[in-house]
Amino acid sequence: MPEKTTKPNIPQHIAIIMDGNGRWAKQNGKARVFGHKNGVKSVRSVTEGAAKAGVKFLTLYAFSTENWNRPKAEVTALMQLLVNTISKETKTLNKNNIRLKAIGDLQSLPGNCYSELQAAMDKTAENKGMTLVLALSYSSRWEIVDATKKLLNDVKQGRINSEEVNETLFNSYLCTHDIPDPDLLIRTSGEYRISNFLLWQLAYSELYFTPKLWPDFREEDLLEAIDDYNKRERRFGKTSEQLSEEQSAHE
Repeated sequence: MPEKTTKPNIPQHIAIIMDGNGRWAKQNGKARVFGHKNGVKSVRSVTEGAAKAGVKFLTLYAFSTENWNRPKAEVTALMQLLVNTISKETKTLNKNNIRLKAIGDLQSLPGNCYSELQAAMDKTAENKGMTLVLALSYSSRWEIVDATKKLLNDVKQGRINSEEVNETLFNSYLCTHDIPDPDLLIRTSGEYRISNFLLWQLAYSELYFTPKLWPDFREEDLLEAIDDYNKRERRFGKTSEQLSEEQSAHE
């Protein structure tokens, strides 16, 4: 069993780019959808591990707006897998007191997928433990453009004055307006990029990259990432000396 990380240093919000399902399937001589199916096991392990560790929000990049451009057969299989997984896992989410939430252009999802997703969110809405956020049909550029359109419309309608626009107000128009920014971003598969994911929200997040492909990533790998996070100094633009002075003032 992996050692439990010290509780006070657990990141409040972890976001994960789950990459490598296709390569994992190829290495095993299987079709890409085989990798996606095995990736579900990692989702289950990491979700339960994060909840046990004391993480408050876990956001998983499940399907990007760009993913719609993949072969139709793969997209169809992914959507069916999503429906089946959400349906099967709702009971487990309730058992672990986990609330399900989704961000993205949800109206673009197939009807059965959207209905299953909404039903699961309704059934877990009262849970007070960790919040599991699925980013579906999501891209950060889409989110920022969508937020800008809504903001401009409110200015046009006279609901707000353009002079009132600041970071806090703009943030209230984003999909994540009721979720704290990620403390830690994890990306699997050895790729070193953000791939249009939470660009606004990742401004001060710590980034962790691992060569492990997503279907091989488990709870112990999550705890290893948290341990690495604990060794870092988050300065938010300040100097180490300023942080030390602030810490001393609170002791």
